[in-house]
Amino acid sequence: MDPFRVPPDLFRFTDGSRSGLPLAILHAFGEANERLETALGIDDVRTELRAVGWLETLADEDLVSALDQLRNDKLLDVVQSHAGDYRTASEYERRNLQYSLTRLGEAAYAGVVRAHEVLNATGALQTATLEALGERLGELAKQLEDGTDRRVFGTLTEVESHLEAFRDNTKRFNGDLQRLLHAEADLATFHEVKASTVAYLQEFLNDLEHHTHTIATRIKEIDDHGIDRVHRRALNGATLQSPDQRWLRTRKARWDGLRAWFLPEDGATPRVEDLHQVARRAIITLLQVLDRITESRRRASSAVADFRELARWFTVVPAQEDLHRLWSTMFGLSSARHAHLAHADPEVVSTTASWLDAPPVEVSELLRSAGRTERFTKTGRVRDVTEIRAARAVRALEERAELEAAWSMLDTGGVVRLSAFEKLDHTVFERLLDLLGQALGTAVGADGTRRSTTSDGQIEIVLRPPPRGAVARLTTTSGVFRGPDYEIEISTAGGGA
Repeated sequence: MDPFRVPPDLFRFTDGSRSGLPLAILHAFGEANERLETALGIDDVRTELRAVGWLETLADEDLVSALDQLRNDKLLDVVQSHAGDYRTASEYERRNLQYSLTRLGEAAYAGVVRAHEVLNATGALQTATLEALGERLGELAKQLEDGTDRRVFGTLTEVESHLEAFRDNTKRFNGDLQRLLHAEADLATFHEVKASTVAYLQEFLNDLEHHTHTIATRIKEIDDHGIDRVHRRALNGATLQSPDQRWLRTRKARWDGLRAWFLPEDGATPRVEDLHQVARRAIITLLQVLDRITESRRRASSAVADFRELARWFTVVPAQEDLHRLWSTMFGLSSARHAHLAHADPEVVSTTASWLDAPPVEVSELLRSAGRTERFTKTGRVRDVTEIRAARAVRALEERAELEAAWSMLDTGGVVRLSAFEKLDHTVFERLLDLLGQALGTAVGADGTRRSTTSDGQIEIVLRPPPRGAVARLTTTSGVFRGPDYEIEISTAGGGA
């Protein structure tokens, strides 16, 4: 590819303290071009300047001077408008000239916009872009088999767009990453940002190998068709006004760039492998930095430093009582908590006997652990629960009888439709719903039925699919139930009514 060459004075308008107005004028012309308005008069320029945010008061002389300067720099071109209707000579002088961007002006404006995007953009390693690139390459291979030239051109354009997005994001992210490795900031923010970056890199590396293999495989499939043939078909589908070899050289260069990233022809290391190595080294470096941050937060502690700090506290405590309280708190040398305890028969021990010679006094374990002694009181009265137990037993028998009665009522004695129940007590209806729910939660057997039993094994339900569109209607004391009219067979242990 030819080296980049631009005119040396292309961005001269950005120098100096008055660069804001020329930039705003180019911005105004760029926005007008978006609406396919290529020529602007001086009044139109004023209107566009206000639209792009230039709110300063601007005299006609200053505006004309800025336009003339851009014209001298060959960024603007000026022509006379002969189609207008002018009533006075001053109006003719004011509205006769029409300004438009030259090719250099369009390039200068595009360069400024691109520089602004780079300065304010942040990179990202997006596995979604790699996934989209693999999908578009697969679609391109499919279109080469049975698609039209227009579809080949459209798909190839999407492939190049995804590759460009991946390359731009990767370069920006790598630059941000290297700056992050050398950044110095608040430790809390520093630690949080780097920890999240490590997690982000690890997640990206987990998916990178899979997507790389997919893209390399799709590139091989397309190369089998012949990349020159692919580009010729894309050129036919592009329907350019004047197709030339430069378009084909650009496509060839971009395809070589794609191969350089994922499948180099000369057997060199793919650039995606370099990205993999950079990400791994960055993870290791970030983890090492995080370890150093963590270690720096740990204060070296020693008995000497603690005693010096305690001595400083003693020098600043004002009152004598506070000094005693600090002493007792730090060293625990308070009065003995068991000194008030006495022997069971104090008379057998002389009041003048030494503590070493006197028999020991039993000290409660609770006093040693919690600082208080046991208090023995009268045992609380145990409540008589005989009646409660009897009532619960009666209630249990009643519930069991109700349950057995419900099961007995639900015993179908054969295969019936759900609609055959017609009217049910709400309690019995709830039991029926439990059985239906258990049966519907089981897998369908080879014969198309569902089988389920209760936890005690007393009830078995067999459920068969209903006829197409059949609906059952059951009436209960709480309302009406409607649902599919299943074929049901409910049987209880020992038979039923």
